[in-house]
Amino acid sequence: MKNRVKFIDTLKHYKQKCGFNIFAYCLMDNHVHLIIKVNNESLESVMKRIGVSYVYWYNWKYKRSGHLFQDRYKSEVIEDDSYLLSVVRYIHQNPIKANITPVIGEYPWSSYSEYIGHPRIVDTTFVLKILSQDIERAKEIFVDFMNEQGAKFFEVKNKPRLTDEEAKQIVKQVLGIIETSELQTMEKTKRDGYLRQLKASEGVSIRQIARISGLTFNIVVKA
Repeated sequence: MKNRVKFIDTLKHYKQKCGFNIFAYCLMDNHVHLIIKVNNESLESVMKRIGVSYVYWYNWKYKRSGHLFQDRYKSEVIEDDSYLLSVVRYIHQNPIKANITPVIGEYPWSSYSEYIGHPRIVDTTFVLKILSQDIERAKEIFVDFMNEQGAKFFEVKNKPRLTDEEAKQIVKQVLGIIETSELQTMEKTKRDGYLRQLKASEGVSIRQIARISGLTFNIVVKA
């Protein structure tokens, strides 16, 4: 327990020192998941600072020497909001998939509790406002999303990026409509069926569907 508290304290210290943002974390028995956005320093520099500081403390505490981490950190770029949300959910569901706990909220070493309670080191507002500008409503949506098992609405399949005009043409072709704004006035069941079709279409992101249709991100995600 003390080791994990120290690691979180180390993250907090270097977040303040290096000026990066933390959007999610989960501390597991033999690895750590982090979503961070670097600003003033490179990712390599930030991770080196965190690693060196924590290993120094760990070796001092346990009177040992040498390396602690087996491998160098692995990183992946997150380029859009829907993928960010899917990765946040993946990270928070790690303890469930590892059979450590059946309930996300019962695991004390992830950022999930910061999203539904009081943030300590995580910049929760950015992610929550993707879901709703009303933070309390966003928290409700967040809880539903994080606890959804096998959901498809945040999956990203390495889709090629399209311009909004290209995306509009796909929407019109798939749905057989004249203007994408027609989705706003459709009956909910019909609209949601169309939105599910669009989300399965190659190259059209959730954020883009919301933008070109005039619907809210939340409506598109929940369809």
